[in-house]
Amino acid sequence: MLQEGAHGKWTVSSSDESAEENSDSEKPCTSSVSDAACGRTSGPQYPCSEARKAAHKRKASPLKLTDKSLSTETSPAVKQRPSQEGSGWCLSSSDEEPEDEQKHAHKETVKEEEYDVPKEHPLNLCKDDKLSKTLKEEVYNETPSEAQDIWDLVNGGNPFRFFLTKVSGIEQSYNSGALHIKDILSPLFGTLISSAQFNYCIDVGWLVRQYPQEFRKKPLLIVHGEKRESKAELMAQARPYENISFCQAKLDIAFGTHHTKMMLLLYEEGLRVVIHTSNLIAEDWHQKTQGIWLSPLYPRLPKGASGSAGESITNFKSDLISYLTAYSSPALKEWINLIQEHDLSETRVYLLGSTPGRYQGSDKEKWGHLRLRKLLKEHALSIPAHESWPLVGQFSSIGSMGADGSKWLCSEFQESLVAAGSNVTTFRKCDVPIHLVYPTVNNVRQSLEGYPAGGSLPYSVQTAQKQLWLHSYFHKWSAEVTGRTHAIPHIKTYMRLSPDFQKIAWFLVTSANLSKAAWGALEKNGSQLMIRSYELGVLFLPSAFGLDRGYFHVGRKELPERKDSATYFPIPYDLPPEQYGSKDQPWIWNIPYTDAPDTHGNMWVPS
Repeated sequence: MLQEGAHGKWTVSSSDESAEENSDSEKPCTSSVSDAACGRTSGPQYPCSEARKAAHKRKASPLKLTDKSLSTETSPAVKQRPSQEGSGWCLSSSDEEPEDEQKHAHKETVKEEEYDVPKEHPLNLCKDDKLSKTLKEEVYNETPSEAQDIWDLVNGGNPFRFFLTKVSGIEQSYNSGALHIKDILSPLFGTLISSAQFNYCIDVGWLVRQYPQEFRKKPLLIVHGEKRESKAELMAQARPYENISFCQAKLDIAFGTHHTKMMLLLYEEGLRVVIHTSNLIAEDWHQKTQGIWLSPLYPRLPKGASGSAGESITNFKSDLISYLTAYSSPALKEWINLIQEHDLSETRVYLLGSTPGRYQGSDKEKWGHLRLRKLLKEHALSIPAHESWPLVGQFSSIGSMGADGSKWLCSEFQESLVAAGSNVTTFRKCDVPIHLVYPTVNNVRQSLEGYPAGGSLPYSVQTAQKQLWLHSYFHKWSAEVTGRTHAIPHIKTYMRLSPDFQKIAWFLVTSANLSKAAWGALEKNGSQLMIRSYELGVLFLPSAFGLDRGYFHVGRKELPERKDSATYFPIPYDLPPEQYGSKDQPWIWNIPYTDAPDTHGNMWVPS
């Protein structure tokens, strides 16, 4: 079947058309631990998506442009050149394995292109699987001055407590003010008693090694959504560690995932909450753009304090307890009690979660996009002519949006994102400009990781071909402002900006991608909201930071230190976003890219 649109066309075999795309295409799959031995093509040793499995395969068996390993009778340049002109993508047959493809080898050599991107060595999956001398055991040692800088950073100069992760291979000045997971778990931040890690994709051995030696045997609760074989594999990973226990999140609605990424860290000195966007695997903390909100250190309340004590102006404490209560898990009851015992009053962000279920009445506004709508109506100021203020959504995966914008994106979802103040205003369909930021094929090709970076962008051709209308909203990834243009984003952010892109009405960092599974979709004539997945993010509103003008200014790296730094929000990518050109295509993980090499000189053939 041929599908054509403004940003390409695909030839899709009939066997691919029935693929389910209700979720974010991040359905877990498992790989056998026994297959991890050297010399065998294997996926990672932890449950992850099909797209990430393909990325691991290509790291293990990279396809150079000089390789005789493609299922085509013409050279890659000839085969894929039309795609660079915006006219064609082909999906290879899912039945054709690389071994078969070698029979149709091409002999032409294509000259490697030069890029300004630092050419980091490709990861060696064999060593990676052995957890030995590569990224899995990446040496991460801080000098005393770096440790002091991190301490100052977390306790002083960042009023929003919003951070990016450190990126290997970029200019070091751009990592100033960024955090690695080892920084977050450092003894500098507190003397750990116990911790809970909520996440989607988890490499247990790697995670344990991110804790300082002295904390590695402290109780650790892992909250996950794995079932059956994936769950068994996760348990097997944890067998060597007696201090690890598990909480399995209920996922009763098909295609839902436990996508939340949060740490609860209990110290002798208090409690800290970390809400972020990274999976607990080495790749997510290496060369990707990721976001972190790090709470203040919450002190213990005096004994005998009332149940409502320690609440913030944003209701963060009771909202966090509500979110944890939604798991209905005895394992989380201890953490709920601990949160009750601490003073969270210094929190300045609003919690925005999704939990699986079908919600009616007042429960409809507890989760997902209707929760965002409620928060904006109650706490965002209505700005004159704000119908012209555009929306920006930036994400790493895309679910099924329906046949056109009226089905969800430009109807219920947009209505939630444009809410402001108590005035109920309904705009005509897509009156408010929507800018969707999602990496192009060239963004991925020219990235630090090269094509395998696309393993964390699981937009499938089966979904894309049904919503070509969506691609007209797409804008390129560019982050010169933070030195991260070549660090592929796994962060997810949403915001409302002034037409000149200098003011921000609100900013959200979250685990939620652009999907109905994550944000929820109305059912039964709007009387019910159905959500498939667990998600979590934090919303920054000017009013919670003492600003009465109704907006933050867009922060710029070149701005000097200022006393009014709380008015300048550090957006992690370039504004305004640049719309796709006629030759740009959104990255789609499950089709080949053989026209031009990535930064490691390789091609992408996922099958």
